[in-house]
Amino acid sequence: MSLRSIRSAFPHPPAGTFSREAGEGTTPRGLSLLRTTESMSPSPAQPGMVPAGGWGRVLAFAAMIALFVISAAAHAERVRDLAEVAGVRQNQLVGYGLVAGLDGSGDQTSQAPFTTQSLDNMLQQFGITVPANVRPQLKNVAAVMVTADLPPFAKPGQAIDITVSSIGNSKSLRGGSLLMTPLKGADGQVYAVAQGNLVIGGISASGKSGSSVQVNISNSGRVPNGATVERVVPSAFASSADLALNLHTPDFMTASRVATAINKTFGDGTARAADAVTVVLRSPVDPNARVGFLGAVQEIEVAPGDAPARVIVNSRTGTVVIGSNVRVSPAAVAHGSIEVSITETPTVSQPEPYSRGQTAVVPQSTVQVTEHGGHMFKFGSGANLDEIVRAVNQVGAAPSDLVSILQALKEAGALHAELVVI
Repeated sequence: MSLRSIRSAFPHPPAGTFSREAGEGTTPRGLSLLRTTESMSPSPAQPGMVPAGGWGRVLAFAAMIALFVISAAAHAERVRDLAEVAGVRQNQLVGYGLVAGLDGSGDQTSQAPFTTQSLDNMLQQFGITVPANVRPQLKNVAAVMVTADLPPFAKPGQAIDITVSSIGNSKSLRGGSLLMTPLKGADGQVYAVAQGNLVIGGISASGKSGSSVQVNISNSGRVPNGATVERVVPSAFASSADLALNLHTPDFMTASRVATAINKTFGDGTARAADAVTVVLRSPVDPNARVGFLGAVQEIEVAPGDAPARVIVNSRTGTVVIGSNVRVSPAAVAHGSIEVSITETPTVSQPEPYSRGQTAVVPQSTVQVTEHGGHMFKFGSGANLDEIVRAVNQVGAAPSDLVSILQALKEAGALHAELVVI
């Protein structure tokens, strides 16, 4: 920003801001600045104007404040990203239904009799009675389970997405339509009704010779906006005296900082940290004011506490994740791999002439042991994450080798972190 644009933004400084008598001024942001009378006082020849030297100091100080604010905000996160409002949650819905209109890829009724039974019950509701001795051989119908997540504050008439999954032996649900299916909650009440055409992301094809090709999964799909909400889930959001924020990651420092930031914005006593997870808020009684208050709280930026020192090891995939706060005490590590090679060479044993012996094959084994690596490396005092990764890469340790090294360091007391195996 140029000096002219800043001067145009502040053409006439507030009275007394840069005066000799005031000595201390206040910027529009509320920052108190101590100014010298010689450089910041107006010139007698040009009343109301600030000398260039004074503006230069103001600009330098403003630039320093801006850099400080930007650097501080870069490490801060919004409250909405750190916590969620207690009681404001989704609710799972589930239902059983039928998908019709399949191209011969439905359930085989001999192996999935519940599909035929469900179809008979549905037809009876339309006044059609199937004789008891008749077993329809269906190919275009499949039994499915329908699931959905009911968002908080959902009102009757709103549409939600649903997921449809086959529970029989249907080969594919491509091209099918879900028939009207009630979706129930954990209390057994119907909260939504689902129906619509399926969107399948997979495809499968097979020939008469038995060859088949399959891409992704074709036995499940989704119906965007496939269910209509019919019932409201009771919520204590509008009637409770206090609200609470639950942190996604329990941390005493983060909870304390969230409460402090809210109190600085709305006044002391507005928030208090109940424990490492919950921050209790004193909210307005009026629902409209409560919504606005909570929206403003979620936009407050807070610097969360440092993550705990942890090393996460996935024993199934060999994935190792090392946190930034992991430290290692001075330790020397030697790690190598041993390769054992066994070679079987069959030899023929031929008896002497007229010795009445028999020709036999005699196995001859050769065992060889080879040790690879075995280089020793050393961790310095308080080695950080970069030094740990650099030392491990120098010896070419694989993820499985790294797991063994970390476990050995933990047993030796040199690894100052929690080792978590998932």
